[in-house]
Amino acid sequence: MPRIEPFERYANKYEDWFERNKFAYESELRAIRKLMPKNGEGVEIGVGSGRFAAPLGIKVGVEPSGKMREIARKRGIEVIDGVAEAIPFSDSQFDFVLMVTTLCFLDDIEAALKEIHRVLKSGGSFILGFIDANSPIGRLYQQQKNDNVFYREATFSSVEEVIAYLKKAGFKDFNFKQTLFNPLTDIRDLEPVKEGYGEGSFIVVKAAK
Repeated sequence: MPRIEPFERYANKYEDWFERNKFAYESELRAIRKLMPKNGEGVEIGVGSGRFAAPLGIKVGVEPSGKMREIARKRGIEVIDGVAEAIPFSDSQFDFVLMVTTLCFLDDIEAALKEIHRVLKSGGSFILGFIDANSPIGRLYQQQKNDNVFYREATFSSVEEVIAYLKKAGFKDFNFKQTLFNPLTDIRDLEPVKEGYGEGSFIVVKAAK
């Protein structure tokens, strides 16, 4: 069962996070853009309210939350009701797949990554953005889990765990970017985007099929 209940009940609170943390959000977008393919047909899995798909020019998304789908459609995204573990598209359909801060809400990460691999064309790219469980923000989110309406449902993964999942699903040729080097409360300007991982809390990995 997808963990959509908080997104159904607190859609406004979800949207408000991006307004209150606009520099963190913009920094995440910049990190993703560094690894985004310049062209081709893409889809975002767990598109949410379209906060990433819309500015990144992705026109199609998959999202199980009705409230989130409603907001994303207002942002011009064609959103299909569905979950990552059973993506409602054909084999080898997309040049790239994006997933941002959705991994921690999946019921079955292995099944989801196999599905993403399936819908990608040969040589296609999977761009995954996530909060590293071993980072300062990741540790804080885990400490405050019970006080956060969204993250009490989440299971965070370390970069090493994510790499292992990706390899098991058949992905290769990993390229990493990282950002958010300060606590969210201290971010009052755009954060730098650096190569690799291990310093920043928000990690983007691009992997090839």
